[in-house]
Amino acid sequence: MRAVVYDRYGPPDVLRVEEIPVPVPQANQVLVQVAATSVNLSDWEGLTGSPGYARMGGFRAPRRRVLGSDIAGRVTAVGSGVTRFRVGDEVYGDNLSLMGGFAEYAVAPEASLAHKPQQLTFAEASTLPQAGAIALQGTARARRGQRVLINGAGGGAGSFAIQLAKLAGAHVTGVDNARKLDFMRQLGADEVVDYRREDFTRLEPYDLVLDLVAHRSVFAYRRALAPGGRYRCVGGTVRTLLRVVTVGAAVGWLTGRSLGVLLVKAGPAHFEPVAERCVAGDLRIHLDRTFSLEEVPQALAYVGEGRALGKVVVTP
Repeated sequence: MRAVVYDRYGPPDVLRVEEIPVPVPQANQVLVQVAATSVNLSDWEGLTGSPGYARMGGFRAPRRRVLGSDIAGRVTAVGSGVTRFRVGDEVYGDNLSLMGGFAEYAVAPEASLAHKPQQLTFAEASTLPQAGAIALQGTARARRGQRVLINGAGGGAGSFAIQLAKLAGAHVTGVDNARKLDFMRQLGADEVVDYRREDFTRLEPYDLVLDLVAHRSVFAYRRALAPGGRYRCVGGTVRTLLRVVTVGAAVGWLTGRSLGVLLVKAGPAHFEPVAERCVAGDLRIHLDRTFSLEEVPQALAYVGEGRALGKVVVTP
């Protein structure tokens, strides 16, 4: 099968298309013929090996040669112990533990997959597992009348988070680069901020801040919160994350606010509710661009450099 492989961390040009053996599903695994794989910021981090936590399991060289976790496709073989899926089933899920989505076939644990809703295309379904789970859990405490700010709101998880916070009745501010301001308004953001021109931590305080690109001081984040407010970050530099869970937690406790890292739970229970809302018409999936397998380097650069509006998908 064709797959996009890499053997060292680096820029997109370390990737290459290569013929490799089709993987064989082991116990409690299924083999999926990949129809679509969405690109996440975690793929860019896995490619570059930065931040440092992206090298877990492979400090000097990548642990997995093929990136791509959010897959959608058809089951072509099942390992022993598999009970939920049969050959021919259409499935989707977050295969973060094994990766392998930037290829024609990928092996995934049964527990990480769900049956694809018939109303969604493979490309649409592939956008949901990781980004949808982050957005759903990151906005779970949004309430009517609250002021919610989402930093990095023009990307994959952010585009869903804006819509979910609005559905909860919150007043939503989206922060991203200037190219994405109109896009965030179209998603329902009440206010938009170009981070290159304005510092969102010096605007009015917010009841909830979901930060998808954390790199600021914990004292700046505390300043952005109203009394009783809640700040949660997903991703960012190792230094920032460590400071949030240590100094930030203490500063928040002392000032009547809550600062911490969003520990995202993965699996169908955490992305299927988002799919259901998409099928119902409550949420809109925005596919910015679709790339071929040969164009995976360009797709990763497009997402990693912050240019994507919503989601980007690779279709083998």
